Amino acid sequence: MNTTTTPWEQVRDESLAAMTEAQRADYDEAAIEAEARLQLAELVYDARTNAGLSQTELARRAHTRQSVISAIESGAQAPGGVMLARIAHALGGTLEIQIAA
Repeated sequence: MNTTTTPWEQVRDESLAAMTEAQRADYDEAAIEAEARLQLAELVYDARTNAGLSQTELARRAHTRQSVISAIESGAQAPGGVMLARIAHALGGTLEIQIAA
């Protein structure tokens, strides 16, 4: 049995090339959102674990539920600025937002 595989990069590039302009705009928008969710997830997870807190304890301090912290850390939920400020305060810090060019 002889099977061949196609590298992911080739499949992605072919799929992107076949998209209409509107489809590509939707794809790019979704990609930006997904990357932001992952960055925020990593930020909250790293800050929480560096502080030595459980999700439950962080949730208690931030006046939310453990399931909310879990959803943020998994990337399933993108926290807004107010929630990020509450998390930062619960960790003994402050929220600073910077746009880097």
